Amino acid sequence: MNKFVLPLVGAAALALGAYLIFKPEPASAPLAASSRPAQGDPIVAVALPEALSAHAQIGKRAFDSVCAACHGVNAAGKEGFGPPLVHKIYEPSHHGDMAFLMAAERGVQAHHWRFGNMPVQQGVTQGDVKAIIAYVRELQRVNGIN
Repeated sequence: MNKFVLPLVGAAALALGAYLIFKPEPASAPLAASSRPAQGDPIVAVALPEALSAHAQIGKRAFDSVCAACHGVNAAGKEGFGPPLVHKIYEPSHHGDMAFLMAAERGVQAHHWRFGNMPVQQGVTQGDVKAIIAYVRELQRVNGIN
């Protein structure tokens, strides 16, 4: 039995070492690992696509005028104001496009983050929100969120 223990421990150590070396970096890693961002700072780092589709370009303009005040530039979140939308929580399998449409139309009670409730977005059409979704989804894909 003792001749099996040493190889088993060695295999476990090798597996742990390989995991630590080759583990993937999380998408949208927090900007400041040692401390929280300052009030108003971006919450995550967002890689930008080389180019946006025409629909996403319209969505970016709408996002910048309606959403960025709380969700930050390029949907990176804004400390003290709103969460990043380029985040695994908002991947399509967890928050589908309809969730974004409903959030703009009905508002959202705080449930994933501590930013408080999201108010209804007055004057934003479903077409505006669909373009915003196109923009956010393109940002998400570039950041490994599918």
